[in-house]
Amino acid sequence: MGLIFAALMNLQNTPMQSLVVHFVGNKNNAGPLHLSQKTLELSDDLKMILGDSFLSRFKNNFEWHHFSHESSLQFNVAYNYCKQIFSDTDSFENVSQAIAKHLYNQSTHPKVKGGELYVAYFDALPVESRMCKAIGLFKTENKTLFLEAEQTEANIGVQLKEGIELTKIDKGCLIINQKEEEGFDILLFDNQNRGEEAQYWKEGFLSLSPQKNEFHNTQHFLNLTKQFITGPLETEMHIGKAEQVDLLHKSIDYFKSNESFDIDDFQAKVFIEDDRINAFRNFGSRYVESNDFDLAAQFDISPEAVKKQSRIFKSVIKLDKNFHIYVHGRTDLIEKGVDLDGRKYYKIYYQDEG
Repeated sequence: MGLIFAALMNLQNTPMQSLVVHFVGNKNNAGPLHLSQKTLELSDDLKMILGDSFLSRFKNNFEWHHFSHESSLQFNVAYNYCKQIFSDTDSFENVSQAIAKHLYNQSTHPKVKGGELYVAYFDALPVESRMCKAIGLFKTENKTLFLEAEQTEANIGVQLKEGIELTKIDKGCLIINQKEEEGFDILLFDNQNRGEEAQYWKEGFLSLSPQKNEFHNTQHFLNLTKQFITGPLETEMHIGKAEQVDLLHKSIDYFKSNESFDIDDFQAKVFIEDDRINAFRNFGSRYVESNDFDLAAQFDISPEAVKKQSRIFKSVIKLDKNFHIYVHGRTDLIEKGVDLDGRKYYKIYYQDEG
């Protein structure tokens, strides 16, 4: 997947071939469904600008998905529509309407906002030194107020207009015409990725599952480790904050300094003691079961996933509401104790004051 990441990071000057826009309201709230009959007539410059704006949202997205279905891929509605467009581009307008109807039928949660659905077609997307066909599905739900200045001979007036910022499109996915039998290669973004109402885009409308590649394995194993260190190790094994910080450092350093992951090697170098290793294994089993997927015991480490997950490995010791101690290393220079009056303290050793 590394080559594909690199290729998609440089999707500049990639023109769109076709674009059709529909309005999809909230079906449960009796919102409207307005279907356009034809693709938009756009200048080459506008196609380039819109294509760049749509694709720029995927530059730093490394988690790949694919269409899925609990019974069989052939029952995934969105998959079949995309498959039809790829096999017959003349069907683009009609199938885009069917896609909009499918999204409308999934827009039933009371909090789902209506908005424009942009269905874009790219016939030359550079992926792994190849040119691939691709379909982009984008939805805008939140509009912004703009001031437009108009100049006349005597004065400059302003008008207030409502519109969409191209850099703030709410939802989108890019379906690339490769690995058809496996549900295509798909990238996804959703600004509203929390709450029950957010699931209608990824799960109800598209029915996507993450591809179990090195990014997926690295990201979830780091997340599992973080939850274990800040959860059971603290509550069940009574590990103090300073030692938790040390274990967080060791965990992320393992992923940064190795090209491949081996669970036995990781456990031995990070947790060391048998009781902690056994507790980690038990927690891992519960994590996998609750998230309904398997994690490999050996896999290649994704540097992109490590960089992304490093943000949640912030090593902070919070003391009441008065102090936060940010620890970047050398936890052996931190000493914890209790004075004669029963007050708790941390003693920190250092050489230079910044």
